[in-house]
Amino acid sequence: MDAREEALRRAYGHATRWLSSLDDRPVPARAPVDEIVRALGTALPDGPSSPADVVDLLATACEPGLTAFPGGRFYGFVIGGTEPAALAADWLVSAWDRNCVMRAVSPAYAAVEDVAGSWLLDLLGLPGDSAVGFTTGATMANFTCLAAGRDAVLRRAGRDVARDGLAGGPAVRVLVGEDRHITVDLALRYLGLGRPEPVASDGEGRIVPEALRSALAAGGRIPTIVVLQAGDIHTGAFDPFVETVRAARAADAWVHVDGAFGLWAAASPRYAHLTAGCADADSWATDAHKTLNVPYDCGLAIVRDPSTVRASMGLQGDYLIQDEYGDPIDKVPELSRRGRAFTVWAALRSLGRSGVADLVERLCRHARAFGTGIAGIDGASVLNDVVFTQVCAGFGSDERTDGVLARLLADGTVWISGSSWRGRRVMRISVSNWSTTDEDVTRALGAIRRASAG
Repeated sequence: MDAREEALRRAYGHATRWLSSLDDRPVPARAPVDEIVRALGTALPDGPSSPADVVDLLATACEPGLTAFPGGRFYGFVIGGTEPAALAADWLVSAWDRNCVMRAVSPAYAAVEDVAGSWLLDLLGLPGDSAVGFTTGATMANFTCLAAGRDAVLRRAGRDVARDGLAGGPAVRVLVGEDRHITVDLALRYLGLGRPEPVASDGEGRIVPEALRSALAAGGRIPTIVVLQAGDIHTGAFDPFVETVRAARAADAWVHVDGAFGLWAAASPRYAHLTAGCADADSWATDAHKTLNVPYDCGLAIVRDPSTVRASMGLQGDYLIQDEYGDPIDKVPELSRRGRAFTVWAALRSLGRSGVADLVERLCRHARAFGTGIAGIDGASVLNDVVFTQVCAGFGSDERTDGVLARLLADGTVWISGSSWRGRRVMRISVSNWSTTDEDVTRALGAIRRASAG
């Protein structure tokens, strides 16, 4: 116990120093991979080392190679930070060391998952009896929901996938907007469904309802899944759910919503209108480590009919102690799984309903400030309607935009990355971190001005 306590004390010291440095340190990592490899050492030691010394070596060798993701000046990807209660809960998760698969073995986890799942459905305005599974991230959340959808539409066509597999069975069509996220395609590939059929999107990336209706009509009675999105990765735009879900329902299609960061708009009275009609879908995927700001990793797979996801994900084994109520393992792909619901419960309990709404609205306010600030820079233009937390900007030619991005990263004040959107290079800003302040945004805009002037 003495060795363990000393290792934990060292880890606590390194962690608190790291967190206290986030306000002032440059955001990009300062050391490349090869330098960190040399610091760690390439030869496996012949004998044991003190746990405390191992912690010290790991922390000191890796610190120069850490990008300041958890700080308020990282806007490169939609990854969020870690809200304080969720961070502390995550330390308990590691100490408790649960494999959270069965109610009988880990009743504490099952209770927390039940409560957190219920709170999530309430906050997001989704059907209260839906199944909530805790996955690694939105990719596996999409996979889980789309597996349930695939099996459900094939059952309607007389095919039992669990018994007969896919080979020789009916084809499944998957209709997606042109601007869907790449993880949707990845999940479909994992599921053996191949490439989806793209449906026209408008200038903000929203699927066009009339184009969807036409595509549905052209498919006849082929089993069909429609994938919609809450929050385009470039613009933050939301599909028009009322019209599109109605059209999909008329065609007997399964409707899935990829809402990795945007589904949280439903928790805010000010932004809930963006998700109007979304609750009428069959399944929803989101990330708690994005807008809610819990530690990695924590995706959420939500399915309206619990029996469908259990038919796709559930398993039985003679050695398992299964509960008639159902187990956490029935809703996700992994047999070995971390206690992700502990951190979600902690974040929700800490923030409360009003705190989650305030978090969403604060992120959106910062995004609007970015849009206003960039619009005032000579030669810069904001290319999207800033409706949520995403901002896309251009600086004239592709070459000039890439030059601004390169100078911005070299400056180190912020991390903002580039992308290609609508046939041109853009600066893409994602405001996702609970700790971002007005001052952080002001500093970021100053850095953008300097990079643009250069």
